[in-house]
Amino acid sequence: MRFIRLMMGLAIVVQSVIVRDAVAGCLGLLLSGMAVFNIGCCGGGTCYRPVSKAHTTEQAVAYEEIV
Repeated sequence: MRFIRLMMGLAIVVQSVIVRDAVAGCLGLLLSGMAVFNIGCCGGGTCYRPVSKAHTTEQAVAYEEIV
């Protein structure tokens, strides 16, 4: 995923230099920086959630007829 993000960022930077668009250049640098420093969405394992150790027991469901 980092490689794809880096390639997209570099492609956006190159395109922004050709078109002379500063906003696109900043976005390209942002994507490239996220790939190089491994930060961003779930970078560095920040989305890790420990497995719940709560044991659940199945209980019988009692149904009641409504007339």
